[in-house]
Amino acid sequence: MGFRKDFLWGGATAANQCEGGYNEGGRGLANVDVVPIGPDRFPVITGQMKMFDFDDQHFYPAKVAIDMYHRYKEDIALFAEMGFKVYRLSIAWSRIFPKGDELEPNEEGLQYYEDLFKECQKYGIEPLVTITHFDCPMHLIKEYGASLLNTS
Repeated sequence: MGFRKDFLWGGATAANQCEGGYNEGGRGLANVDVVPIGPDRFPVITGQMKMFDFDDQHFYPAKVAIDMYHRYKEDIALFAEMGFKVYRLSIAWSRIFPKGDELEPNEEGLQYYEDLFKECQKYGIEPLVTITHFDCPMHLIKEYGASLLNTS
């Protein structure tokens, strides 16, 4: 038994796991950026340890991630080479609204996603967008007291 002809073969990423470029294109700092790897990861995620910015004692994988922010054309070409027809991705809230409560979106952030979508279209790959993937601008957390990550 094989897949149906209309089966959507594809891949998925989360912005915080792949984009990098945490401080480029007008992007603001997000909660997922300041989650370190190592023994303090779980305490930060659950709110037992407060971390609102980077420090020199931890490594933060989302800062650079796989650098898709700069390499999206290569990445999409690889998706096409694998025969992907759909790409599920999340949008980094802080790339569109750096602080989270602006009235106008960050045009550089919108342009990044428009360029990424055009690259998908070039290869016949349909973007399937997840609006948020656990990310929240740090400004909202500092200003309004939101938790770092939703652990429910």
